[in-house]
Amino acid sequence: MLYKRGGTYWMDFTAPNGQRIRRSTGTASKEQAQELHDRLKAEAWRQVKLGDRPKYTWDEAALRWIEEHGHKRTLKADLQRIEWFQQYLRGRVLAEITRTEIMALLERKRKNSSTATANRYLALIRAILRAAVDWEWIDTAPRFKPYQEPRRRIRWLTQEEAQRLLDELPEHLRDMVLFSLATGLRQSNVTGLQWTQVDLPRRVAWIHPDQSKNKKAIGISLGESALQVIRRQIGKHHTHVFTYEGKPVHQVNTKAWRKALQRAGIEDFRWHDLRHTWASWHVQSGTSLSRLQEMGGWESVEMVRRYAHLAPEHLAVDVANIEGLLQGINGTNMAQPPLRIVPKKA
Repeated sequence: MLYKRGGTYWMDFTAPNGQRIRRSTGTASKEQAQELHDRLKAEAWRQVKLGDRPKYTWDEAALRWIEEHGHKRTLKADLQRIEWFQQYLRGRVLAEITRTEIMALLERKRKNSSTATANRYLALIRAILRAAVDWEWIDTAPRFKPYQEPRRRIRWLTQEEAQRLLDELPEHLRDMVLFSLATGLRQSNVTGLQWTQVDLPRRVAWIHPDQSKNKKAIGISLGESALQVIRRQIGKHHTHVFTYEGKPVHQVNTKAWRKALQRAGIEDFRWHDLRHTWASWHVQSGTSLSRLQEMGGWESVEMVRRYAHLAPEHLAVDVANIEGLLQGINGTNMAQPPLRIVPKKA
């Protein structure tokens, strides 16, 4: 039997062994739902009467994976990727899907978009197939190697560029940019910041674990610049800190943002690069990588090593170790006897 619930068809039938099968078909198409219903009912009969092993399909695996990962913040993006795979894998038996077939699909995606995008699709289908192994739906999953992605340079603003940008922004975006430069918070954490996450007397704010990228709470010490921004928002909204015309701000990549960048003469710059700017300024001002990692809520110190090259001053002592040798061979210190490298005694 098929019936509709919330725009999606559900199936309900009893297998020959008495087990009741009641579940969503994952589609709003009655034709596709009927096809899935009939096939599962036939497979249930063969499993009981003939002892056949169930032949699970891509559709079933994708549906179960969605049901088990409904809590993911990236679920919306995953659903879009699954929909793209669906046009090629609908109705396919999982055990018959090969690595060669999947890589051909990913190559098509890479040519039409980018290497990074193809890797996101690869990661998703790999996760689904590995889950199918855990569910004992298939014996093994194909092994995939991600595409090599070119390393993107870190884009950050100089103080002069930052000032030009701030001067061109409308007031609400100006405050959000200044707050981002002062705290290094990600876009979603700035737009979603609520008054319940701010303690002005203690000069602190915090990001809850479910709001952070690595699912760990982040404590923010608010400097004077950040505090001034926060104080300017008092009374504008009862729950959210940053608003525009009385409503919380959800989108920052707006026409106003892009026009401000253009007027300021700043190219190749995204909102997330404000976080890179904050980190770059800290490293250049002497903040250690370990402290920066804690302040920025990065999961590992490897994530902040990409900023280390911006402050090579701490290597000056090590550079001086061979300076005498260099002076001895380039003729700048000819009055002194040549230096000899003497191995240290054990």
